Amino acid sequence: MTVTAEMVKQLREQTGAGMMDCKKALSESDGDLEKAKEILRKKGLAAATKRAGRTASEGLICSYIHMDKIGVLLEVNCETDFVARTDEFRRFAREIAMHIAAANPAYLSRDAVPEEVIEKEKEIYRDQVKDKPGHVVDRIVEGKLEKFFAETCLMEQVFIKDPEQKKKVGDVVTGMISRFGENIVVRRFTRYQLGEEI
Repeated sequence: MTVTAEMVKQLREQTGAGMMDCKKALSESDGDLEKAKEILRKKGLAAATKRAGRTASEGLICSYIHMDKIGVLLEVNCETDFVARTDEFRRFAREIAMHIAAANPAYLSRDAVPEEVIEKEKEIYRDQVKDKPGHVVDRIVEGKLEKFFAETCLMEQVFIKDPEQKKKVGDVVTGMISRFGENIVVRRFTRYQLGEEI
C-alpha cells in the first residue's frame, strides 16, 4: 500500500513521532494506522529503556499553586538545557505538578516506600484476611500491596489528564523520553496543603 503524506501527517499528530519514523511505521504496517501506532510505541519504549541510564542533570523546578490552598514544588531533570527550555517540557512538568496537587502521592516510586511501611501494610492486610486459607492469603496481600503502590506512589498512579484513565505517570514520563530522545527523570516533589499539620 502507498503511504501518503496525509497518512504520515495524521500519525504524526496522534503520536508526536518524527516524520520519517511515522513513514517507516506506516510502511511496516501496510498503512494500518493502529498497527503503526503500536510499532512506534514499541520502538519508543525500547529506545526509552536504553536512555534511562544516562545522566540527567539539567531540567527545571516547577511550582504549581491551586486556589491558594495547595502548592507543589517539583524537580524534573533532562540531559540538556535545550530540552529544559522548550515549552513542551515546561508544560509536561506543570502537568505532573498539577497531578501531584490533585492525586496527593506520598512517595515518588515504590522504591522510595520505606520497608517498615511495606511491612506494616502487609501486616494490616494479613489481619484483614486471617480467616482465609493460607495459600490464598499471600495472593490477597500481594494484590492489596499493588493497589497501595498504585494509590500512593506518583509513578504508579493513573495520570489524571489521560482521558482513557489507562496511562500511569511512569508511562507519560517514558513517552516524553521517547519524544525528546533524552533521559527524563522526575527527581523529587513536595506538596503543601493549607492547614494540613494543624
